[in-house]
Amino acid sequence: MKRLLLATAGVLALAGSAFAADMRQPVYKAPPAPPPIAQVYNWTGFYIGGHVGGAFSGSDAFSGSDGRFFGGAQVGADYQFAPNWVAGIEAQYSWLGGNSDGGLAFSPAGVATVDNNAIGSVTGRLGYTWGPVLVYAKGGYAFVDRDVNVTQFGVPVPFATSGRGKDGYTVGAGLEYMFAPNWSAKAEYQYYDFGKTTFNAGPPAIVGTSFKNDEHSVKAGLNYRFTWGGPQVPHY
Repeated sequence: MKRLLLATAGVLALAGSAFAADMRQPVYKAPPAPPPIAQVYNWTGFYIGGHVGGAFSGSDAFSGSDGRFFGGAQVGADYQFAPNWVAGIEAQYSWLGGNSDGGLAFSPAGVATVDNNAIGSVTGRLGYTWGPVLVYAKGGYAFVDRDVNVTQFGVPVPFATSGRGKDGYTVGAGLEYMFAPNWSAKAEYQYYDFGKTTFNAGPPAIVGTSFKNDEHSVKAGLNYRFTWGGPQVPHY
């Protein structure tokens, strides 16, 4: 009996030692999660894309100058620097739908019409970026493909005009968002000014009449960007 008690005590002593040793073992903790990887947005590179929108004539002489639908394409290049500024250049061409930007009626039974078929521009732009968002202003040279016609009693009559007419300038502003690698979407307002045109020959009723030929446009566009490298700006 004495031997049994001593054996039992020994077993309990060994178990207690093992339990105490186990309690001294460090508790395992999972390693901390790695910090989030910064997503990089880079606006430096070439791009090509398309756009759709509406144009509204600002003529002060023609009636019926309502809004017209247009669509077109653009190509350009940007460079990101300093490190959140973006400078670039863009060429853009838009085809205008509809028949005419308005008409000027005169007596007897005459009408002069202006039809802007397409408008285009070559502009510089400067913007500021917050990661995927770019806010910018733009300005530069603008041109218009247009037809001016004068009829009397429904028959075309000869006439002549003077003024800048087909060449002018444009200014605008917009916001662009890089929503996927190499893809960005934009919303933009652009104003085109082609100066005043004066009829200096033709039916006596319109000789000396001037009209302002400009366009206001609002468009949405989509660009595919060919990034070539340049500054890398992390965004967390």
